[in-house]
Parts: sequence; structure tokens; C-alpha cells
Amino acid sequence: MSDATLNSVTQDPDDFAVQIADQIKTFIVAVTAVSKAEEPEEAVPVLLLQVSQLLLAGGRLGAYEDILPDERYEPDLGAEPDADGLRERFAELLEPIDVYSEVFDPYEPRKAPVPHRISDDLADLVTDLGHGLAHYEADRTAEAMWWWQFSYFSNWGSTASAALRALQSLIAHIRLNQPLQELDGLDTDQDPGDGDLAEEAGRVMAEEIAGPLGLRPVL
Repeated sequence: MSDATLNSVTQDPDDFAVQIADQIKTFIVAVTAVSKAEEPEEAVPVLLLQVSQLLLAGGRLGAYEDILPDERYEPDLGAEPDADGLRERFAELLEPIDVYSEVFDPYEPRKAPVPHRISDDLADLVTDLGHGLAHYEADRTAEAMWWWQFSYFSNWGSTASAALRALQSLIAHIRLNQPLQELDGLDTDQDPGDGDLAEEAGRVMAEEIAGPLGLRPVL
């Protein structure tokens, strides 16, 4: 077992909680700020970095021993913050590249890819993480850590992983001057069985992202 894994498993719980909370706060603040960007080329590289760093926190939670809350029932947090505004800003900002195709479970064969939206993913991540952060800021550290660990396995870990693959793919195709072919994926509003093309992602990236990033245009 590596030293990094051992540190995650055996680290002092109080120090570990502070570090995880700091990483999660940083992600929420950064993503909220990025949602106000004017152009997608300003947002995509920063989102790639932030989601990558968030998954480091998730990996540490996954390697850590099982965390149990102090109380059997979760304390009431009141109304959940509304992430619809964040979702809408990212949907508008990333509109040419928002939809992507993802395999929900790599161990479950599927006949067709599952449509996702980066904007939905980011809003869901902020909502999930913010739920635990509300407990943390109310001095319910054990509840916050339990929630972050549980929801990493049940929801936000797979959401962040899917978003990271989409963001990494976008950057890779641009930097390697390899535009995507017409997407074989699906729009989230389409029937998963109809097989319609979502959009010509390679052309869009070349025209709307690669150019402003100062990269060589795709011919």
C-alpha cells in the first residue's frame, strides 16, 4: 500500500475533515465564479482543473475508513439552495459542447450511450457538496464527512468522473488537433433509442474554442 493511501486511511480525523472541507469549498467557489465567464474557452480549462482536484478529494474519501454520523437521523437543514441559476448559466455558456455521451456503469452493458450535460453535472455536484458543507459549517463535522463519503460512492463521484472525461476529451481533441467526428451521442431531450446525432462537435470546437485558445485551426 502506498504512503498516500496509508495517510488517507490513518490520518487524524480532524485534520482530514479540514482538508476535505477546504477542497470542497474551493471547488464550489471556483465553479460558481467560472459560471460567470463570457466564453467557453475561458471556462473549460479551469473546469478541467477543478473537477480533477475535486476527484482527488473523492479518492481520499474513498480510501478512508467508513465514516459514521453522530446521529441516526440527519438533522434538518431547511430548504436546499437552488442550483438552477448555476445550471442555466453553464447551459448557455457551454451550449455548443454541453451534451456528451457517457456509460452509466462500465460493468453494465448498454446498447446505446446515455446522454449527459456538463451543465447538469456541475449543478448536481455543487448541490451534493453544498449539502455536506451546510452540515460542516453548522459544526456537524461527522455528519458532513459521512455525507460526502456516502454521496461520493452513490452519486457525485460518478458524476464528477463523467464530467472529467468529457472535459478532458474536449481539451485533448483541441490540443492534439483531432476534431471529434459527428457525435454518436444523444441529446438529453431525445429518445435513447432513436440514434439521432446530437451535433457536429468537432466543427463547433474548432470554430468556437480552438481559435480563441490560440491553437492551430483544424483544416
